[in-house]
Amino acid sequence: MNALSLSEVTVDLGPRRILERINLVVTPGSFTCLLGPSGCGKTTLLRAIAGFTPLSSGDIRLGERSITELPPEKRHTAMVFQSYALWPHMNVGDNLAYPLKLRGIPKDERTQRVATMLERLALGGFEHRSVTQLSGGQRQRIALGRALIIDPPLLLLDEPLSNLDASIRRSLRGELRQLQKSLGLTTVMVTHDQEEALQMADQIVLMREGHIVQVAPPASLYQQPADLEAARFLGVDNTVACSPQDPSALAGAKTLGFRTREARVDVAPSVNALVRRGQVTECVYTGDGYQIGVTANDQTLFATARTPVEAGRFVTLQVPESALIPFGPDHRYMPSLNAQEHTA
Repeated sequence: MNALSLSEVTVDLGPRRILERINLVVTPGSFTCLLGPSGCGKTTLLRAIAGFTPLSSGDIRLGERSITELPPEKRHTAMVFQSYALWPHMNVGDNLAYPLKLRGIPKDERTQRVATMLERLALGGFEHRSVTQLSGGQRQRIALGRALIIDPPLLLLDEPLSNLDASIRRSLRGELRQLQKSLGLTTVMVTHDQEEALQMADQIVLMREGHIVQVAPPASLYQQPADLEAARFLGVDNTVACSPQDPSALAGAKTLGFRTREARVDVAPSVNALVRRGQVTECVYTGDGYQIGVTANDQTLFATARTPVEAGRFVTLQVPESALIPFGPDHRYMPSLNAQEHTA
């Protein structure tokens, strides 16, 4: 049984169409990320699932039950907002206990469940602390705990880590994912951070202008983006026109894309590689090496090097075949001949 299914979900806000015929299946216990640039509709989709944004047409089902016409409080979903939304006049324990109080849970049981949740969040003993005394990471844990304490069948996260410092965000990613796995909780999270989605998700829903472009596991999405625009969003920052000397497995491709970190200018020649000869125009230190700008055939490409390379020097830029992403004349992803043979 699917934990969550969306069928032909469409949302109009005034004259503007925000979501266009969205179809999506989320399996029980999985972690799904809605990923895309600002304005693509991912937050609207999450709010539609939660019941805060009404549908113009379509259906949303939780298990076998349609929740399309139900108000948010009747959907039995839990949502964690970007802004934490904690009540500053309540201490930590009262913030966590409030959803249980609304559901008529007896005080003794509320106290026990709050203590258990705080231990799970590595915040044991924080019951009586004011939320205003907490760090950003601790506040986000409490916001998450307040959602989890009602044992929801579906957890919805609206960019919950975006307000945190980079180091805390990286740490909380792992904690959140571990907690989700241990609870077997079906989770849908909105993010614009590609690294976050790739690290946390079982499946990623890539969105653009109110449509779903691609649904895939992280590795498949990263290595086989649906089209050139998706590839660029996912960090493919170099594209070249395919030429006869490029690897034969890529024959028929119009354009080849690759990421700067996959290209090198200081390695021995390779047989199965894209090769371009050009002149160095810039050399920038990146902390773990150097980014090299190379002008070849009136086009600037970027590669990496272990040591600095002086401007004006002629170098050979190489990208291994395995790191090249081929696209056809329509800019759609085109499997290589090797991949087609393997599939056959």
